[in-house]
Amino acid sequence: MYARALFDIIHTRGTAVLTLLVSMQGGADELFASANTRREVEAQLWEVAHTLAHLPPVVLLRLPQVDWAGWGALHTALSDPAGDPAHQRQDIVWYGATALLPATLVLLDTLREQEPDWFAIHY
Repeated sequence: MYARALFDIIHTRGTAVLTLLVSMQGGADELFASANTRREVEAQLWEVAHTLAHLPPVVLLRLPQVDWAGWGALHTALSDPAGDPAHQRQDIVWYGATALLPATLVLLDTLREQEPDWFAIHY
């Protein structure tokens, strides 16, 4: 049940990011030109990164294809916005939104299909 709760947070936040990005024709330039959209994308990505950091170890071991170092770097960058130069922050946010997030969602969906009991809600 714990894995299901974390899975739902990751999926909800991830879907929110992908929904915001799908309408952007200008790519990264458009995202970073809009302070409100950038802030929202960063907030949602931080939630995903933070939640992924708290997945049970058994789930982490079943997802060796996930770029855990990338998620860690994204989490660090979003936790301390003043710590990264603007261009580095933009690069990691764009990578997180367009590469890390979609790949991780697919891998989590695959794991959920393979291990449905891990993600079941038991009463």
